[in-house]
Amino acid sequence: MKNKNTIIDIAKLTIIEESKAIANLINFVNEDFTKTVNYILSSKGRVIVTGIGKSANIATKIVATFNSTGTPAIFMHAADAIHGDLGNIQKNDVVICISNSGNTPEIKVLVPLIKNYGNKIVAITGNTSSFLGTNCDFVLSSHVEKEACPNNLAPTSSTTAQLVIGDALAVCLLELNNFSSKDFAKYHPGGALGKKLYLRVRDLISNENLPSVELNTPIKDVIIEISKKRLGTTAVLNNDKIVGIITDGDLRRMLKDNLDISKLVAKDIMGANPKTISVEAMAIQALEAMENNNITQILVEDNLKYVGVVHLHDLLKEGII
Repeated sequence: MKNKNTIIDIAKLTIIEESKAIANLINFVNEDFTKTVNYILSSKGRVIVTGIGKSANIATKIVATFNSTGTPAIFMHAADAIHGDLGNIQKNDVVICISNSGNTPEIKVLVPLIKNYGNKIVAITGNTSSFLGTNCDFVLSSHVEKEACPNNLAPTSSTTAQLVIGDALAVCLLELNNFSSKDFAKYHPGGALGKKLYLRVRDLISNENLPSVELNTPIKDVIIEISKKRLGTTAVLNNDKIVGIITDGDLRRMLKDNLDISKLVAKDIMGANPKTISVEAMAIQALEAMENNNITQILVEDNLKYVGVVHLHDLLKEGII
């Protein structure tokens, strides 16, 4: 078994080497970067991202980032492109070609073919003097001094640099397109992330499970209502308006005080002026309200009318927490 400290040292050195390489990319953000962003913004087509080897892997991630942030993009493998996939490229598409050396055989074949189609080519390359760098319309340098690999062979810092350049393009396009959190939700409807962006309080409540009592409801009936609806709480209403709330905790405190429950009604133990939330509020806002007020459920209103309860368990079940 290898020494633990040796493994940690290697890992830390790798991270340090790559972080240095990424920080140095700031020096390569130039006029061609600006022209690339503006050209993609004005283009009526898609962004085609291509590469080979590890650069192809990076290209797929950049495509995924573009698509999820409002810039339509597709991946085209450089080797497959020269064997039929060039048909993916349409008239108004912009092609981003990724290659660290810029001199791979597939790239040398592919670039002239794309130029014959009349499409603009953006190079992301570690060698701006390469075939790719000198035969593209815009060149974005992803140059690194050395790989994090101790033999300076395995693509490590160079592929990370390519990815960061792609992210920088995507974020610029996102901001200049005024891509909002609502837009993001449209592209990410699944999972906890999407739910935080689109799930509303109305999606969490049930009209069939609406615990409520009146101000003068006997405590025995209050207990029955809370137990029957299984939400650990009930709203206290007066003329259909929320005036209080009674929780399991209120019932426990009542019993602890040894009160004669036969003489008590809802208004005697309720919490007045309870926290409420609009049915149109985002689910994440309900969570924030619970956290800020140290409560586990919140009453829901629709134009001041009581319509339901959101419990912490509802948010947990939906993956909001």
